[in-house]
Amino acid sequence: MLNQTHKVKNLIQKSICIGACVLSFNGNAGEGYFGWIYSLDLQPEGKWEFEQRLQLTRGQASGKYDLWQARTEMEYGVSNDFQLAGYLNSYSVNASKNYTNSEYCNQENSSCTGGYGVPGSESLSSGYSKTGIDGVSIEGIWRITNPVTSPIGIGLYVEPTIGYLKNAVETRLILQSNFLDDRLQLVGNLVYEVEKLKFDEEPIEETIIDIVGGVTYRIIPNLNVGMEYRFHNDFDGYSFSNQTQQAHFIGPNVHYATKDWWVTAAMRTQIGGKCWDPGTAECSDGKVWDSHGRNEYIVKFGMPF
Repeated sequence: MLNQTHKVKNLIQKSICIGACVLSFNGNAGEGYFGWIYSLDLQPEGKWEFEQRLQLTRGQASGKYDLWQARTEMEYGVSNDFQLAGYLNSYSVNASKNYTNSEYCNQENSSCTGGYGVPGSESLSSGYSKTGIDGVSIEGIWRITNPVTSPIGIGLYVEPTIGYLKNAVETRLILQSNFLDDRLQLVGNLVYEVEKLKFDEEPIEETIIDIVGGVTYRIIPNLNVGMEYRFHNDFDGYSFSNQTQQAHFIGPNVHYATKDWWVTAAMRTQIGGKCWDPGTAECSDGKVWDSHGRNEYIVKFGMPF
């Protein structure tokens, strides 16, 4: 336990040190209101922002499962409607006897170790723990219409990732509407992602279709509160012919901003899911495990310069 706590502390310290090398205390703070939802509040032309994210996925069918993921990001406003960003991704996973499905464990009435980041060769072992640099991502967001001046803001998002755990290309259609002098925001993302998971004995090719949406409201100056929802769908291979998973997540968020920095915290809990062949081994107790947990938490910190 102390060893795992030390690993997580090292992961956080390394991420902060990377960001500290590029920070400057000038400019106006950005507005990252949501935990997992992307909005159309982009960096102005010529402006930079440093952003640090730390996410924890915790709890599966039994035992212990903690997956920490850190993303250190630099954003740049190429124009007022186009933003580029680069990420350095790192992770720490600690799992022990967290699966109970006998189809996965190959034993009757037993538990074993699995989940995102755990090699298949560890599925019958007592536990698995590893911390490291995952890889890099590049992100581009194009705002086609602005929700401040249009009834509906529309944007396109693309993010390729090359990493130790997976290679992926993620795209999003972003929709946003602002109300009450922009104090109230409704935002939705249609997510399409193809990925190759590389940590298992054999690479796993998947297609993901998600619908995520949320609301945020500024209750007092500098403070927003809201809710987020995720409808997750997983398909075997790079087509839609064989769905393997479906799950629902929901939870609150809170955002606080000053002139020079902002911070957002959010959580979501899995309220139900189901699996189909060949992914039935990833389900038990009416929940979907695999890359997911009972609860997910995220904290994001941003500072423009």
